[in-house]
Amino acid sequence: MGLGWSSSEERESLLPPQPRVAAGGPLAPQLRRDLAPAAAAAVPRLAPAPGRVYGRRWLVLLLFSLLGFAQGLVWNSWGPIQNSARLAFGFSSWDIALLVLWGPIGFLPCFAFMWLMDKRGLRVTMLLTSSLMVLGAGLRCVPLSDITIRKRLIHGGQLLNGLAGPTVMNAAPFLSTTWFSPDERATATAIASLLNYLGAACAFLVGPLVVPSPNGTSHLPLASESNSEHIKDRIEAVLYAEFGMVSLIFAAALAYFPSRPPFPPSVAAASQRLSYRRSFCRLLSNFRFLMIALAYAIPLGVFSGWSGVLDLILTPVHVNQVDAGWIGFWSIVGGCVVGIAMARFADFIRGMLKLILLLLLFGATLSSTWFTLTCLTSVTHLPLTTATLYTSCILLGIFLNSSIPIFFELFVETVYPVPEGITCGVVTFLSNMFMGVLLFFLTFYHTELSWFNWCLPGSCLLSLLLILCFRESYDRLYLDVVVSV
Repeated sequence: MGLGWSSSEERESLLPPQPRVAAGGPLAPQLRRDLAPAAAAAVPRLAPAPGRVYGRRWLVLLLFSLLGFAQGLVWNSWGPIQNSARLAFGFSSWDIALLVLWGPIGFLPCFAFMWLMDKRGLRVTMLLTSSLMVLGAGLRCVPLSDITIRKRLIHGGQLLNGLAGPTVMNAAPFLSTTWFSPDERATATAIASLLNYLGAACAFLVGPLVVPSPNGTSHLPLASESNSEHIKDRIEAVLYAEFGMVSLIFAAALAYFPSRPPFPPSVAAASQRLSYRRSFCRLLSNFRFLMIALAYAIPLGVFSGWSGVLDLILTPVHVNQVDAGWIGFWSIVGGCVVGIAMARFADFIRGMLKLILLLLLFGATLSSTWFTLTCLTSVTHLPLTTATLYTSCILLGIFLNSSIPIFFELFVETVYPVPEGITCGVVTFLSNMFMGVLLFFLTFYHTELSWFNWCLPGSCLLSLLLILCFRESYDRLYLDVVVSV
């Protein structure tokens, strides 16, 4: 089933003997320092390193992507239907914000999952993650009449689902390097990472369409108790459906999900990586990595928190939960589609990740500024219409979400040979910490949300400036297309 790594004999044809310098040491590190700029310029003219890819890689990618989709769907279950959840389960604004906050809280043991992935491989990590999600989704479905205990179980289920976040959000570059050739890596990273956001987007669609809002139940009996019971039944139907989907994905992964192929697809996939401890030392001492880590973590953390409570933010401007759900849905779906297209374009041209990020972040800055000023109708007098809200939010989602796989690929290229799971684990941990801090303030100061809108253009502009000052390098790509030639 492809559970073992290739042997040294199998790697001989893929990893040619390296020439030696006069002192007797390997030449590759010296070549990387001296010739990397020239090699980067020659990258578009060089063919990828020879390797072996397997058709099963698409099945592995599909299972991992579906798990990420389910995790995002479960995490964002409550924000789009917060008004209905208040009536059915007695949730307060504090409860709604906390249900979203369990996502970033679940990243606190992120480094333990990174260690597990580095030591035991992707299969063990995948099975542990999916089992946590099954347990969490099951807890939310326990039929109890005591509403207080039921609320606690729902919170516990959201926390367990949040603990799955480090794997589904960090492991995409690790999976793409392990299974895919150099000219497919960015595309595979985009699919594996963006399906998590697509799941969150579908929550904006499924929730409001299946669960009626308190103001949209006029066809029901006028008694509020009947309305409440009907809404509660519809919410429970959504919870059962999500539990069934997560269980099927877990069963499929248990049946077949190999950690790695029998033979690596590239030189980089077969090369030795730094240890867990040395990787953190390398990351924390690399100023260039810290720059792009902040450039990713700040705007994406703000945007994720903002998306999770979009219904609360749009309520003061008289947007109902159905319209807010459609706005959130199309903003993330647009980002996923454009993100995969951008990643495929990056695979085609190679060596242009910084330029792509600059264009995306510039567009995100403009669209977030437009949305924020539109909400200040008393000051700016800009037209506040459904069309302007849809357009500004969708453009913001397209520009920010499509930057995620480009960021991931740039992280890995910058700090190679640090393992991909550790690299992306650090940056997603930072992103979720930013989101957690913002949601913490929102939890206790939920009566005033205008400051949350201003965080969007400010964070995008800061990220744009950091990327502008960043000096890019492509060490992993250099190894694949130059050293092996």
